Amino acid sequence: MTRVNVETTVPMMEIIVVMTTMAKMTSSTMPRTPTKTPLFIHFNARSAQSPNRQDYCKEVTLRFRSASLLILVLVGATMMPALSAGAATVVKISGSVTSTITGSMPLARLTFSSSVKLKNLPELTTTPALTSSWQQIGPKEYQAVVTGRVLPSTNYVVDLPTSLRCSSRCTFNALRRHSATTNSNYAYEQQLLAQLNYLPASFTALSTPDGATSLTTGIYTWAYPRLPKSLSGLWGVGNNNVIVRGALMAFQNDHQLATTGVVDNQTWNDLIKAARSGQKNPNPYNYVTVSEASPETVQLYVGGKATFHTLANTGISVAPTPLGTFPVYERYLTQTMAGTNPDGSHYSDPGIPWISYFDGGSALHGFIRASYGWPQSLGCVEMPFTSAHTIWPHTPIGTLVTVETA
Repeated sequence: MTRVNVETTVPMMEIIVVMTTMAKMTSSTMPRTPTKTPLFIHFNARSAQSPNRQDYCKEVTLRFRSASLLILVLVGATMMPALSAGAATVVKISGSVTSTITGSMPLARLTFSSSVKLKNLPELTTTPALTSSWQQIGPKEYQAVVTGRVLPSTNYVVDLPTSLRCSSRCTFNALRRHSATTNSNYAYEQQLLAQLNYLPASFTALSTPDGATSLTTGIYTWAYPRLPKSLSGLWGVGNNNVIVRGALMAFQNDHQLATTGVVDNQTWNDLIKAARSGQKNPNPYNYVTVSEASPETVQLYVGGKATFHTLANTGISVAPTPLGTFPVYERYLTQTMAGTNPDGSHYSDPGIPWISYFDGGSALHGFIRASYGWPQSLGCVEMPFTSAHTIWPHTPIGTLVTVETA
């Protein structure tokens, strides 16, 4: 009990005002039932007499107002901690994440222990960033749907929450990381590579795209009619053929990326950035054919036109040059070539110049022989030094090499 004595000159009079206030709460806990403490304010009269009754009434009124103000301050001070301590709420969450991200299926679904307002939900976070929005599908169930651009052939990490804390705003807590991937989109990849002049085919859109980097319907036109059918016969729309892989490797090489021929997140970002800025292929489209017909020859095409022809040597029967079409994946100005001969002995040839590897240990390169035009190598395509020097600058990473029997 709190007692406040206020002295007055009121003759033989005592006024007692009783009010209840909230007890002062501790900083760590809040009791379920507030403690009520009576507050007594005594106005004690003394023997002194007021000159007149009107002055007496004014003084009593003034002192009563002062005491009332004091009570209000005490009540406010004791209630503020209680109000601030009970502001935050925590809601438990259970949920799941899709294993494959598509535009038609939800990215994640969450179930809350109690109802929350849709507008209070924070955005689901992913790496790389993926724009999404929430939809309410039940009294306590919500799902996140993708609303932004999804990168094909990309692994996303989704931060799935296990609780929601709300005070002045709501935040997701206790995040658990889940992986989700996207499928390859070879049609989109081909469109971007064609727009950037990395393919031997041009792309013409049949509809107005949403932007410079949006997948749209269109037609492809073979851009180099003088190139042999050994190349054009490999072309196909919407599949990951060797022409597309070679073009992608060329793009990756130009942008200082790992020349894997496979789209990853960084490659997609650079493809889209290049398409937006109009950063097209700085090199012409080149192609090399190796014929094992007698005599064996190498033909170079630059910008779709035959520009150079030379005699060459392919692999002997026990170490043949692989047949097919392959992209150049590694190059050297000079290198020591070493390996095993068919009889089991080892060889080491230093100073081999102008090397362009296209399949395993098989490469275009210079090599000194007494003659050229028939099988003599251990799987490589050998040429005179001057011929290899002429061809090498036109076979950057991604250049296709076709080895055929005729």
